[in-house]
Amino acid sequence: MLVQIAKYKSLLLIPSIFLLMVGCAPKFSNTELPIEEPREFSRTGTNVIEDKWWLSFQDEKLNMLIDSAMQSNLDLAATWQQFLAAKAVVKGQASSKWPEINASAQSAINLPEPDFVGGENTQLGFLANYELDLWGRIGTAVRAEKLRAEASLFDYRAAAISLSAEITSTWYQLVAAKQQLKITENQIATNEAIIKLIRSRFTGGQIRAVDILRQGQLLESTKEQQIIFSTNVQVLENQLAVLLGKQPQDTLIFEEITLPEVPELPETGLPLELVRRRPDLQQSYALLLAADQDWASAVRSKYPRISVSARGQLRSNSFDNLFDNWAYSLAGNILAPLFNGGQLNAEVDRTLAIKQQRLYQYGQTTLTAFQEVENALVQDIMQKQRLENIQRQLELAEKSNKQLRVEFLNGFSPYLDVLIGLDQEQQLRRDYVSARLQHIQFRIGLYRALAGSFETGRDLENQNRNVKQLYE
Repeated sequence: MLVQIAKYKSLLLIPSIFLLMVGCAPKFSNTELPIEEPREFSRTGTNVIEDKWWLSFQDEKLNMLIDSAMQSNLDLAATWQQFLAAKAVVKGQASSKWPEINASAQSAINLPEPDFVGGENTQLGFLANYELDLWGRIGTAVRAEKLRAEASLFDYRAAAISLSAEITSTWYQLVAAKQQLKITENQIATNEAIIKLIRSRFTGGQIRAVDILRQGQLLESTKEQQIIFSTNVQVLENQLAVLLGKQPQDTLIFEEITLPEVPELPETGLPLELVRRRPDLQQSYALLLAADQDWASAVRSKYPRISVSARGQLRSNSFDNLFDNWAYSLAGNILAPLFNGGQLNAEVDRTLAIKQQRLYQYGQTTLTAFQEVENALVQDIMQKQRLENIQRQLELAEKSNKQLRVEFLNGFSPYLDVLIGLDQEQQLRRDYVSARLQHIQFRIGLYRALAGSFETGRDLENQNRNVKQLYE
């Protein structure tokens, strides 16, 4: 048996020498928020916000829509696949921590045989390579990919929150549009009845012709509003169908429903709690930590690399005695960068700049989140006051119109006063519905600004089960 073993006694001293340099490995720098100590929010409520914040509206139809969309929305499904791709990248990067083993086989026949005497025509072998990660270069690269995969998961959770908010907003826009359409239909019927009434009075000389024309103009204006709200209903139905992963041509059947009452303000909590809760902030922080690991890996790439390799082969002129001859080799390698034109230093500078960029982006994202909460609080509170004001105006308009009709029938007021009052009352009714919708929209914005992650019904276990079923 032929045995060839290369012995490198000096390699035993190399790990001990370079272990002394481990202390020179880069330390992670501060990754705290680049802003002042966050102050408490200016306002807060007492209601505790749920993970599934839309449950506060107590709308079973809305709950069913969101639950369905979490599984059928294509954009959300695509974001989940992006996360799975990031997980695969982690596995690929982590493979560098293990030895690489390859097998080889070859066989050849050379003719005429006298020219092949003493040669080789059959070989079987294996080759193994392994890099000793003394400085943690490979480990930091793996941790960077894990953090990017975690950021991708946070991105998916943020997308789920955005989808739930968009569905809620679209749903209540649709409800409001249907209410507006019903109001305009009733107003059209009222205006048509009034035209018939004043025409009968015109023959008796109690109404001027211009009053009939003005009432006709009000009727046509109301019909215009009907066209607008009818268009909105159809467009919003199409939009809602696509959010549910359906074609816009699909007909969605809805029971009669009204706009919900907006609950009391939720508890905003502390700003730092918001930082730990919101998935978009968690994503930004994970990307910052990943950039920190990239920088550490770039620095450690400047250190020498130590690797070992092993090779074994079977060689023979025939298959009969193939396993009688073995050859082995064991080698150690040191690769130390001496001159590379500044490439490694440039990579360190690049990754450090990206880390600082991520740090500032994390700070800006946090400030924007605080702003969203503050804006939503102000808008919610002020819109509630505006809604109460419109309601008082509507009550006064109703009382005023009743009085004007009585005065008109008794001949004390011209019809123009009645017409103006009727127009204002009808517009206030439509404004009231619009104001209620806007209040709901502001509350959706507040819930979205405060919301944390929630279960979507999609996880890795179910994903693996679905993939397995595809191949069965």
